[in-house]
Amino acid sequence: MQLKIVETSLRDGHQSLLATRMTTEEILSIVPELDKAGFHALEVWGGATFDACLRFLNEDPWERLRLIKALAPNTKLQMLFRGQNILGYRHYADDIVDKFVQKSIENGIDIIRVFDALNDIRNLKSAVDATKKYGGHCQIALCYTTSPVHTVDYYVNLAKEIEHMGADSLCIKDMAGILLPNDAYELITRLKQNTKLPINLHSHATAGIMEQTYMRAIEAGVDIIDTALSPLSGGTSQPSTEAFQYVLANTEHDPKLKIKYLDQAAAKLTLIKDRYLASGVLNPKALTTNPSILKYQVPGGMLSNLMSQLKEQNAMGDYEEVLKEIPVVRKDMGYPPLVTPLSQMVGTQAVMNVMTGERYKLVPKEIKEYLKGLYGKAPAAVNEIVLAKIIGDEKIITHRPADDIKPEFESLKLKYKDLARSDEDILSIALFEKVAIQFLEKKYSTKEKIEVEEFTMQIGGKRS
Repeated sequence: MQLKIVETSLRDGHQSLLATRMTTEEILSIVPELDKAGFHALEVWGGATFDACLRFLNEDPWERLRLIKALAPNTKLQMLFRGQNILGYRHYADDIVDKFVQKSIENGIDIIRVFDALNDIRNLKSAVDATKKYGGHCQIALCYTTSPVHTVDYYVNLAKEIEHMGADSLCIKDMAGILLPNDAYELITRLKQNTKLPINLHSHATAGIMEQTYMRAIEAGVDIIDTALSPLSGGTSQPSTEAFQYVLANTEHDPKLKIKYLDQAAAKLTLIKDRYLASGVLNPKALTTNPSILKYQVPGGMLSNLMSQLKEQNAMGDYEEVLKEIPVVRKDMGYPPLVTPLSQMVGTQAVMNVMTGERYKLVPKEIKEYLKGLYGKAPAAVNEIVLAKIIGDEKIITHRPADDIKPEFESLKLKYKDLARSDEDILSIALFEKVAIQFLEKKYSTKEKIEVEEFTMQIGGKRS
């Protein structure tokens, strides 16, 4: 069976290694080569890319997507979608989820990988229904982690529910790179026995085991793997794309990628990577193999952001202590998988615990909301002492959190009618209100200034 490959360097590769700082211009420079290489899909959008465009790069994420689509006529484009969180850090109303899926597909996305940080499938339904409604391929991801409750049976039962929901394919999303080779073989074998869905394995190279895990997954019959072009592979990113093409060439699993185009893209991407290495955005620590991650279970993107956070506070000396604190916080919180937004929440709490010298002396509001059930159901019981200390007698909900959120889209459209010029603008505001408003004000004032200048020059030209 030919193995299919999803190329991740344009989304997860630079999110994991470069804090999602690659510009649209840099991305577009290698899309034509990647489009000719023969990938199953290019992962180009979602995750932190949307936020980073608006917040740090002064770029329109929707425009980025359209430009990539124009340069990739032969390859499907894929995005990562956080269920009811969409691409943000809270739950949004169902109408926002529906509209975001619609506009994502209209602007160029073919495959939407939907996940919920807690594997609470109630938080997937709106996104799944919308993806099917607007003609996209819906891939539902199981967030892989290990704990007393996260057993193979747990994932098999979850996969059955996911298939029943209408998924077109299934992803094992191993965001921390902790899936051991033999565990991968057992899990994929069991999933193949219990579901008819194509299976995609996504992982990270952080612990130094993932090439072995991918090979065992291939032996077990995995249909698709996620890899990153070599300059943005390894470390906290994915294993190398070219390496797997070389290893599997002329076998029954040969992905049949065109090495010529991979080499051309890699040469360009190497120059881009070198610039980020020189500027300090790419921390060499992110490229270092770290088997202790098998204990701490920290995802690649979380690791690079954690290093940036500590570096800004001149606290890199606390790095190892924070890593040790993360599993303690995770256990207290009921073993949530460490994936956005839970990874950021648990990581921030661990930093606060270490920096203050007292556990839960300072607590982010997101942790309080999580403990109230506003993100969904915790996989296991929360530490009752911690629960009492943080929220006391406040009410904990047990229903789907989004049931309490009124429709938002039309009210936002009315509120920002003088600023927003498209539904896409409204969606940007819905997800990152303050940041998006600042971006759009600057974007349109600059555009209008250019238009006025061009008009003035035209008039002046006619007069002369």
